[in-house]
Amino acid sequence: QVQLVESGGGLVQAGGSLRLSCAASARIIGRYSMGWFRQAPGKEREFVAAITLSGGNTNYADSVLGRFTISRDDAKNTVYLQMNSLKPEDTAVYYCAIGPDIATMPSRTYGWGQGTQVTVSS
Repeated sequence: QVQLVESGGGLVQAGGSLRLSCAASARIIGRYSMGWFRQAPGKEREFVAAITLSGGNTNYADSVLGRFTISRDDAKNTVYLQMNSLKPEDTAVYYCAIGPDIATMPSRTYGWGQGTQVTVSS
């Protein structure tokens, strides 16, 4: 089974930046995407961003578009989420995920990271 290990969460002032990392335990065979979901207290888990092998295509939730950038390092089996201009509304636990297509088929996600807390103060 694939294991995902996350890092990079923390406490930051509004307008600041954080960079999340997610490393897979081994190279994945076949088509897949990796990215993040997030869940704030009392709210449903929501999609944040994803990146695919094919052409490095990316997808973003409307709420983070223009502020967050997802990228990957194939040699390290690692994806990164650069989060700029952070807002208090971004406060949540961020969960790295892997699946056939995180953006369009979230229900088919088959691997999850342990979660990392992101807190943005105003």
